[in-house]
Amino acid sequence: KATQKGLIAHFTAIADSVKVPVILYNIQGRTGVNIAPETIVYLFNNVENIVAVKEASGNISQVAKIMQLTDGKIDLYSGNDDQVVPILSLGGSGVISVLSNVAPRETHDMVQKFLDGDVDGSREIQLRALPLIDALFCEVNPIPVKAALNLMGKEVGPLRLPLTEMEPEHQAQLKQAMIDFGIEVK
Repeated sequence: KATQKGLIAHFTAIADSVKVPVILYNIQGRTGVNIAPETIVYLFNNVENIVAVKEASGNISQVAKIMQLTDGKIDLYSGNDDQVVPILSLGGSGVISVLSNVAPRETHDMVQKFLDGDVDGSREIQLRALPLIDALFCEVNPIPVKAALNLMGKEVGPLRLPLTEMEPEHQAQLKQAMIDFGIEVK
């Protein structure tokens, strides 16, 4: 864990050590610390190659605050597949997605429809995808997505410890959600 001051120092040092654009990834569930909106905005405004954030806090109010404090100038990507449309509605740029590994066309279409002004079409895909999204997150990522890809015949291989194979009841739930969404399983 780190303080916000420590996060600023850390991300600044990383960004200063590379010559490519940097996307911050805010995922408190994995890191144990939330990158506060003010910290994201400070980094965006003061570190030239920090250009975007993958926001996976699950906190829509935080997303709104980031967009408000940057005047909508930051590229903000949903890091939660169940919040793509709400984040787009606040000025988000798209999604960095788990769902896209098993339903790339639908994930693309969800975002593109929204950007093209077809909010109803975008929302329909978002809502129809929720059971599959839930199944893709019923165990720790990437366990379900690897199971889904293997079910699709992609042969992505086994997991490495400490990750273990998906529980049979969850695999059955995932398989059914994939079928219901129209994904062919082997």
